[in-house]
Amino acid sequence: MIERVMDPKGPNPAGPYSHAVKAGGFIYVSGQASINPKTKKLAPGTVTQETHQTIKNIRSILKAAGAGLKDVIKCSVFLADIRDFAEMNKVYEEYFGAAKPARTTVSAALPAHGLKVEIDCVAYKE
Repeated sequence: MIERVMDPKGPNPAGPYSHAVKAGGFIYVSGQASINPKTKKLAPGTVTQETHQTIKNIRSILKAAGAGLKDVIKCSVFLADIRDFAEMNKVYEEYFGAAKPARTTVSAALPAHGLKVEIDCVAYKE
């Protein structure tokens, strides 16, 4: 069974996609960025600030899907500037340190002007 997940507390998707899709025990979370869920607007800032907000958005979406950060098995991190890796990684470790999901981190041109971080993930929850 496939279920589309929309987090009513989360930021509105910027296009024709769901916050997440559940398929079997897997939860695929769409790429998230630093969007203030209250104002629904981009919240650019430092890499530290953006990484915190991005992971908080992911956590909220996972909660709406019946899971949590401890259930994440894979993350993809996209940085506008790869030199920001250490700063992003420090924040990332605060949220995922003990879980240690598999991860890929790449430098990429992000679609939202001025943002520095985008993260998507896959979680597993039976």
